[in-house]
Amino acid sequence: MTGPAAAAKAKDKRSTAVVWTVVLGLFVGVPCAIGIVNGGESTDVSAPTTEQRTATVPLLASAFEAQGVCYGWRLYDWSTEISVGSNLGDGTSVRDDPRCPRWIEVSAAVRYTSSSSESQDSASIGVDGSPDIERADLYPIASGLGRFGLDADAFVDEPGWAITRATTVLPLLAAEVGLADPAPTAATPASSGTPAPLPSAGNDLLRDRWGWLLTAAVLLLVAALFITVGVRQRRRATAPGRGTAAGAPSGSGRQPRGPVTAQRPGAGVAGRTREGA
Repeated sequence: MTGPAAAAKAKDKRSTAVVWTVVLGLFVGVPCAIGIVNGGESTDVSAPTTEQRTATVPLLASAFEAQGVCYGWRLYDWSTEISVGSNLGDGTSVRDDPRCPRWIEVSAAVRYTSSSSESQDSASIGVDGSPDIERADLYPIASGLGRFGLDADAFVDEPGWAITRATTVLPLLAAEVGLADPAPTAATPASSGTPAPLPSAGNDLLRDRWGWLLTAAVLLLVAALFITVGVRQRRRATAPGRGTAAGAPSGSGRQPRGPVTAQRPGAGVAGRTREGA
């Protein structure tokens, strides 16, 4: 094989090697990177901050003095309790405490799922009370939380803030259904310091699948690259006279012309003159 043909073939081999290297990197490296990114996402539910708890307890204590009803909260990460508190203090439950014969408690169970899961983040909210309080009176209190923006989405987005905020509006809702006297000050949480920044919202389909969508787009580009390389190689292989040996007939069947020896001007005339002499 002549020099130009061998060089072209070596170039094609290098191009093929580069393409396969890119493909292997995409099929192996990209999924590994996606797994690392998704695996680093935390699914732990955040409890109320110290600032939020210390600001909530005095409000509940003030409502208890005005209404004679204890108020508290309870937050779960799935089924694991991560925070509890009441007008009796942070970490103290109103249930089965002799100081609270009459009580109302809001509870929420927040469930975060991984990005690879088909299930979405969710939260369930409930309101319980002491045995002397009818369930029919607790239902409008639980449904009334939505008027303050304390729905399931709020608990998913920021569970710590939502559970303490829901506890502070319990006295107002209890007064609305006639379970206690009005206590307007208990429904307004004191603002102390800078509020905690909102965490990332719950998972959605686009955010959960961004890695796979990116991989699909890259694979489409690789497929286009394969097609382009294949077309170029085919054109080179079918080009007229490509890869033929010196002196071999071309595709038209004609023999290539050999090299022509150059002559000096007047050389032919001088030769004929000598022969004539």
